[in-house]
Amino acid sequence: MEHYVGLDVSLKLTSICIVDRTGKVEREGVVTSDPEAIATYIKLHTSHVVRIGLETEATSTWLWTELNKIGLPVICIDARHAKAVLKMQINKSDRNDAAGIARIMQCGWYKAVCVKDLDSHATKALLVSRALLVKIKRDIENQIRGLLKNLGLVIGRAKMNVFAVRAAQLAEERSELFAAVDPLLKAREAVEQQIADLDRKVLRLARNNAQVRRFMTAPGVGPVTALCFLATIDDPARLKRSRSVGAYAGLTTRRYASGEIDWTGRISKCGDKMLRSYLYEAANVLLTRVAKWSALKAWGIRLAKRSGLRKAKVAVARKLAVILHRMWIDGTEFKWSSRDAADQPA
Repeated sequence: MEHYVGLDVSLKLTSICIVDRTGKVEREGVVTSDPEAIATYIKLHTSHVVRIGLETEATSTWLWTELNKIGLPVICIDARHAKAVLKMQINKSDRNDAAGIARIMQCGWYKAVCVKDLDSHATKALLVSRALLVKIKRDIENQIRGLLKNLGLVIGRAKMNVFAVRAAQLAEERSELFAAVDPLLKAREAVEQQIADLDRKVLRLARNNAQVRRFMTAPGVGPVTALCFLATIDDPARLKRSRSVGAYAGLTTRRYASGEIDWTGRISKCGDKMLRSYLYEAANVLLTRVAKWSALKAWGIRLAKRSGLRKAKVAVARKLAVILHRMWIDGTEFKWSSRDAADQPA
């Protein structure tokens, strides 16, 4: 007999519910949140499993990967869609949630989530650590600037080692202030060293990946943006059209249409925030720093004159994501177009 399984996972325990093809509960139980324990329970109480469902959560990548290796037909479903179904239950409990997920599997009304491989997660973890350290460094610098500014001491624009030298010079004039600023300068130096180490690892990863090197041929795209795009998308084939990347990164506008009402709002900002921010930075570099002419930059400049630079950066970021995905699908580098060819009449 066909059976469907729902898993409600927590850090320590997992509630399991097995239903038949009519939705009738056949077996319920609780095991430790370990792939072997979950697989043993399922194999012990059913011989023919059609689908096993679990929601997206902190450990879903690990559980999905291990259960998939064992050979179980596990499916990871969108937690927001599952919540829309499970909130119809009167009583909220792990047992009821497992039964609800099992019935979602039984009726087939779900949206499967693409689970990225562990290499992509490892790359993303490296980028997240680097971004966190960059933020910590910026916060320390802002704190030092604030402490000095209270006493009328202004550092001004300072890059690289100039900031530390200038801050130390200003703080030395007041011993009580130097006692507060010196530990922050030492912490900033330590964080800066760790950022440099991570930058070297990022560059090493970029050099060893042919696809990342192709991404970097696009104007404004550096190793960090290229690696983030690679790790976030993971598999380009899961997006049927390259245009879908813009919506995936939250760079397309929201829309609400009902009856006579139809309006378009700002960008959705759904999806991966880090990828969206790096694409925006790449667009900023393309429009303001890249000197070489390209059709993409010319389009962005025309849009900036018409709608403003901020909106143009968002639009260029979306188009850049579409181009990177198409480069990935085709296995090609960025195609620079000439100004003369663009000026020729059609």
